[in-house]
Amino acid sequence: MANHKSAEKRSRQIIKKTKINQILLRRLKTTFNQFNINLNAKKLEAATESMRLFNVVLSKCLKKGVIKKKTASRKLSSLSSKLKKIN
Repeated sequence: MANHKSAEKRSRQIIKKTKINQILLRRLKTTFNQFNINLNAKKLEAATESMRLFNVVLSKCLKKGVIKKKTASRKLSSLSSKLKKIN
């Protein structure tokens, strides 16, 4: 339990930000899994579209500060190379 007003406010802010971060990470994981499903099924068009959606969600997570820039770059690069291999 917080003893100061500022600590109580910080506690409330952390709870709100945690919920937002969880929602964004859940979206990120869902789009990642959808990309992998399409990739394993060798559906090129669907995989390309899910790659685009993954990039959108990844950018939003990056903008909100949920993940770091280099992490986003690494994930996007590795998925791009996987997509090129099935061509």
